[in-house]
Amino acid sequence: MYTMGGSERRAADVDAGASTRPPPSLPSRPTMKFEHFALNVPDPRAQAQWYAQHLGFAVVRSRADAPFTHFLADDTGRTIVEFYVNPSVALPDYAAMPPLNFHLAVVAADARAERVRLERAGATLVREEPQPDGSVLIMMRDPWHVPLQLCQRTTPMPA
Repeated sequence: MYTMGGSERRAADVDAGASTRPPPSLPSRPTMKFEHFALNVPDPRAQAQWYAQHLGFAVVRSRADAPFTHFLADDTGRTIVEFYVNPSVALPDYAAMPPLNFHLAVVAADARAERVRLERAGATLVREEPQPDGSVLIMMRDPWHVPLQLCQRTTPMPA
């Protein structure tokens, strides 16, 4: 017998998966869900339209007046990004920002084909990064220079 958490247990009980009491509860912690990632951009209406037309996102909420907010959702219906313009602060210089500081990453069944299609639509290539597991990650910039990564993963990220 041995002691575990203040109670004696036989090794056979542990090996057989037997439990005489429930495991100790975890400390209470807040649970929050991701809502969206917001970007202050020069022309949120045009950028939202480009993402809808070329990435298949849907505008799920928008304002026709300043700050011209546009919330976009992916094909699951989950809102993921907000484009808006707020002139009270300087617009970020997205072209000067290294894409590894931040980027919007999207799933692409054929990243190389999507790269060609998006280049025709005004996106630019930063780099293509084949991964050791066979995944393909392609870093691009949208026409407003916001970093956009195409992810063709061998093992998809959990939903």
